[in-house]
Amino acid sequence: MRNRRAALAAIAGAASLALTLTACGQNSEGGSEEDKGSSEGATIGIAMPTKSSERWIADGNNVKKLLEDKGYKTKLAYGEDDPDQQVAQIENMITQGVKALIVAAIDNKSMNNVLQQAKDADIPVISYDRLILGTENVDYYASFDNEKVGELQGTYIVEKLGLKDGSKKGPFNIELFAGSNDDNNTRYFFQGAMNVLQPYIDKKQLVVKSKQTELNQVTTLRWDGGTAQKRMDDILTSAYRSDRVDAVLSPYDGISIGILSALKSDGYGTKDKPLPVVTGQDAEVASVKSIIADQQSMTVYKDTRELAKVATGMVDALLNDKKPETNDTKTYDNGAKVVPAYLLEPVAVDKENYQKAVVDSGYIKESDLN
Repeated sequence: MRNRRAALAAIAGAASLALTLTACGQNSEGGSEEDKGSSEGATIGIAMPTKSSERWIADGNNVKKLLEDKGYKTKLAYGEDDPDQQVAQIENMITQGVKALIVAAIDNKSMNNVLQQAKDADIPVISYDRLILGTENVDYYASFDNEKVGELQGTYIVEKLGLKDGSKKGPFNIELFAGSNDDNNTRYFFQGAMNVLQPYIDKKQLVVKSKQTELNQVTTLRWDGGTAQKRMDDILTSAYRSDRVDAVLSPYDGISIGILSALKSDGYGTKDKPLPVVTGQDAEVASVKSIIADQQSMTVYKDTRELAKVATGMVDALLNDKKPETNDTKTYDNGAKVVPAYLLEPVAVDKENYQKAVVDSGYIKESDLN
């Protein structure tokens, strides 16, 4: 630790000297040779949504560590699911002179004013996992193939019910849940899942007894498990007095835990009334434990360590006058521009492959699952 601090101090000193020597030079979009080193020791702002999800704690820590390993300083803040608080945190980072921002937005439509402030201060912005909407002042987007996430969830359901291989015809009862309506990813997750599920719904092999099938009917504000649990309770009471649920599309592990709580309270989880197929996302420890215990059926694993590498690589490239690597320049239109993106591949995980996918890879410690 002492060596790292000494190294960072030396880097900061070098950066300060470099800035002094180049104070008379003019900035340009490409930068001049004299100010190439000005990014060394720079401070990067990291705005994460909440500490209530272990996933976001890991994201924040991963991004912070990788940036500091590259010689940058960091300011990490969690908005605790309060959009106004997150905007205030970002404003504070801008005032304190950060050189770049990595933002996982709580409300992806609340950033226009603060990101204009960032633009005015020549601060590049990386939209982290959740695309920020309605502003041109987003430089790059780092995420996963979000539509693929939903496709993996939908495919798992039809396979487990025996619909995909034709071994069973149904009908099976399914209920649909989606993420927060202020998160752009919600639309992609749901669209991906419905691309798979809708043909079976149209053929009445899958039946939504609650009749809640539109995205605006099935969203879960702030991805909250308690909100999902209450909605599942209401659905069971109103639509399943004499029938059983065979599958539940859940977009996220925290929502899945809430859904499972409602199901178990209604008597599911016994030999006579087995739990339905329940999907999830993020491979959180509680849900992997639930999968091992034959409760939650699957989750979609997204290696956030790799996402942190992509986002920090984008920042490092931008601050050193290089073009960040992207692999999608057409899909993610935020309403003001198409934001160039780098998308990582998600992986479906269940009891059969969790050991290899999330334990052997080092994403989750074996001891955390015991």
